[in-house]
Amino acid sequence: MEKRTQGMELNVPSLFRCPISLEIMRSPVSLCTGVTYDRVSIQRWLDSGNTTCPATMLPLPSTDLVPNLTLRRLISHWPHPAIDGTSRTLDLRTAGRLQDLIAFLSDADRDDFHKNSLTSAPSFAPALASLVGSDSNDAAIKVLALVLTADFIEIRSKKMAIQSLCTDLNRTVSALLETLQRSEPDARIESAIVLEAILSSDQCDVNSKSRIAENSHLIRELIRLIVPSAAGSTEAGISCLVSLSSAKRSRVRMVEQGLVPALAQAMNQEPLTIPASAVAKALKLMETASGCAEGRAAMCEGKAEAVATVARRMMKAGREGAEAAITVLWTLCHLHGDRRAVEAAAANGVVTKILVLMQGDREGNLRRKSRDLLRIFKINSKGLFVGYDTKTTHISPF
Repeated sequence: MEKRTQGMELNVPSLFRCPISLEIMRSPVSLCTGVTYDRVSIQRWLDSGNTTCPATMLPLPSTDLVPNLTLRRLISHWPHPAIDGTSRTLDLRTAGRLQDLIAFLSDADRDDFHKNSLTSAPSFAPALASLVGSDSNDAAIKVLALVLTADFIEIRSKKMAIQSLCTDLNRTVSALLETLQRSEPDARIESAIVLEAILSSDQCDVNSKSRIAENSHLIRELIRLIVPSAAGSTEAGISCLVSLSSAKRSRVRMVEQGLVPALAQAMNQEPLTIPASAVAKALKLMETASGCAEGRAAMCEGKAEAVATVARRMMKAGREGAEAAITVLWTLCHLHGDRRAVEAAAANGVVTKILVLMQGDREGNLRRKSRDLLRIFKINSKGLFVGYDTKTTHISPF
């Protein structure tokens, strides 16, 4: 992969400055209060007989000074006039630089304010985005995933990161695809997290999504991510595909790449290990697939196992997932009258589930579709239904 260097000028992050001298720290050390100072400044403070922390004014049970090696490495790789007297450019590929960033952002003991000071620096996002697609691609993606998912990082910093990534969207997507194709499970998940953040942002419109969805290799890798291999991989892959599915041209391509059986396999785990939110998204993707002929054919293929999966999981995914499942069944069984879908749904107790759902929807689209489905499943003049549980006879379907 082509090597590229990104040079820039950077404002000095506030966490690099000593709270006492306000100068860039040469030898950062931490007190027991967690506040970091330059060794010379804090030692002078203590030697003057002070027994409190200068920043917090809390009493110090111990005056031990602990070297802050992580911050020292960060400062050593950062351009600052206090050391060299001249401005110079920053190369984030300096040995260990990205690993230092990962360690710093992942350290729960580090102050969130300092982390935000670093990530909100005007040139931080462009510098990081410039390394996506370089020899440091995987490490840069890991840092981006941390920034985009961390609750303590300000929304503004996340938007800056996404904006920088979208500056050259084709290059960014190609780099993310490379990680999806060849890397370890964690790196593949991180790549999907970054991609989903891009797809769900206002920086990526429908036309951009359509262009991304034309990449069949990317679709294939995201679907491969759905099949459970590591914690979090299924939801990461599904989330990306849900965002891409808003582009109509992507739907047939997803089905052709094996979306339906992959979703069925993910939802058929026993016990179900993916969260309800992921099941709801999977059912939404099934709903999307049922909107095209290719998707309906895939769902009803063989013994219509995908339809059976939808029927089994429709009560495990909250309101949104249940509504998506009803739409899938309504499309297959009522709108298109596929007998295989009717039999697969009936065999998995769908009627009882529909009746329960109707209790919470007195009027509306879900109730209308539910009524249509119940008419499909009625089998004799007594008004009994396939899979009807006698415990629900008090529920009036019409």
